[in-house]
Amino acid sequence: MSRLAPDAGIIAPLKRTFWKTAARAGVERSHVAAARMCCERHLLAAVAAQRERPVGRILCYHSIGQREWGVNDVSPQRFRRHIETALHAGYQFVPAEEIARTGGAPKDLAITFDDGLYSVLSNAAPILRDYGIPWTLFAVSEWCEQRHDWGDRFVLDWTDIEALVTQGAVLGSHSATHPDFGRIELAQIVDELGASRDVIKKRMGAAPTTFAIPLGQSANWTAACADAAREAGYEIVYAQAEETRPAHTVARTFVTRFDDQRIFRALLRGAYDEWEEWI
Repeated sequence: MSRLAPDAGIIAPLKRTFWKTAARAGVERSHVAAARMCCERHLLAAVAAQRERPVGRILCYHSIGQREWGVNDVSPQRFRRHIETALHAGYQFVPAEEIARTGGAPKDLAITFDDGLYSVLSNAAPILRDYGIPWTLFAVSEWCEQRHDWGDRFVLDWTDIEALVTQGAVLGSHSATHPDFGRIELAQIVDELGASRDVIKKRMGAAPTTFAIPLGQSANWTAACADAAREAGYEIVYAQAEETRPAHTVARTFVTRFDDQRIFRALLRGAYDEWEEWI
């Protein structure tokens, strides 16, 4: 597999230096994270070399037309263009679990959604149905119980999820409350994994065997988490990063609101495989 161009290799150390300097100046990450991410996406699209990829790629989306979700939100129009761009480039869409279990072929592509947001039902599902694309949803079980303060029709409820599963969506867990697993104690880790699985089984009739790590970067999952996930009954654990993901997890490529056609084509070429969202 080819490497990134030399200029791209300086991104991670520059980010670390930037955040250290910003912290000393009293600048909060939340104030500049979106602008920083946008700049990085454009820069890497320009300097990253083509990568040979012997396996398929799993895309990680969040919301489709819920701007409150910030950098994680992709507009419906842009989402449709992503699909058409991939099809035009010769990709075929397959279930995420097929790539997770077999690696898939180089032109295999899968679509997943984290968080269980309502726009997946209202905006994404109709587009996916237009193209006959299989897809996977990772739900936060306590959010689906409507134990949040975001108001109606922000997060999917179980009736919504049942409708999507009936239409063919595959359901997995995204934890009970969406914590940072890299920062919580073992007892909470076990509870988050087990409670989510139990609630989904109670509501949907079957316990999920797949899990997507909240935040999903290298610092958000430990060996203890992996052990607890296996004990809870999860067979596949998905990250939200490619080459920087935690050990023994399945890679996914994070898609952002900044990913226009140029950036999305670079994404498919592997421009962001060494990139981490929150370094």
